[in-house]
Amino acid sequence: MGSFIQLTADDGHGFDAYRAEPSTAATAGLVVIQEIFGVNGHIRGVCDGFAEEGYSVLSPALFDRHEKNIELSYTAEGIAEGREVRAKVGWDGPMRDIEACVAALADAAPGGGKIGAVGYCWGGSLAWLAACRLKVACAVGYYGGQISQYLDEQPACPVMLHFGSEDASIPLDDVAAIRKAHGDAAIHIYQGAGHGFSCDARADFDPDAAQRARARTLALFAQRLG
Repeated sequence: MGSFIQLTADDGHGFDAYRAEPSTAATAGLVVIQEIFGVNGHIRGVCDGFAEEGYSVLSPALFDRHEKNIELSYTAEGIAEGREVRAKVGWDGPMRDIEACVAALADAAPGGGKIGAVGYCWGGSLAWLAACRLKVACAVGYYGGQISQYLDEQPACPVMLHFGSEDASIPLDDVAAIRKAHGDAAIHIYQGAGHGFSCDARADFDPDAAQRARARTLALFAQRLG
C-alpha cells in the first residue's frame, strides 16, 4: 500500500504523486501515467502491483493542474468530466509533471537509475510522448488514442503498445498508421478486446487480454530496466 507525496515540476507547479515501493530494494523506477479518471483506486492498485514486482513507482496526479483530488468514476458522466479536464490541462504541463517523476526516481537511483514509463488511456499517449521527449529506458502505452497525432515524433527508447481490436475510440487504421510510421515499436492487438481492457473496474475488462498484455509489459521491463 503506497501513499501520496508532493513533487514540483520545473515550472514551479506543485502536484501530488502516488508512491509505491517494493518490500525489498527496488530493481528500477517506473512512472505510471493515469487515465482520464485521475489517480484513482484502480491506478493506485496498478502502482502497488508494479511495486510488488520490484519497482519503485510514482504516479503523478496530472489533473492537479486544474484541481486537486480529482477521482472520477467509470461512467458516462466520469468520461465526460475527464475529457473536459484533460482538455483544460493540455499536454505540456502533464509532460513536465511526468518529467519531475522521472527525475525524482533517478535521484533515488533504484537499480542504477533506469526509469520506465507505462500509461493507460490518456496516459498511453503520454507514455508515447515520454519515450520521445524524456530520458526513459522504455515506455509502454495501453490504448493511447492520441498517439496517431504525434507520429512525427521519434521514440528514443524501445516502445510497446497495446490495443483492443474492438476499441470503438481507436480505429485500427490509426494503429496501422503507427505501425507504418514506427516499425520498431512492438505493437500488440488483442482480438475481441475493447477500450480499457486492462482495467477490472471497466465494462470492457478482458482478463485474458489483460494478463497477456501485462506479461509482455513485464518482459520488456525485465529486459530494459533489470
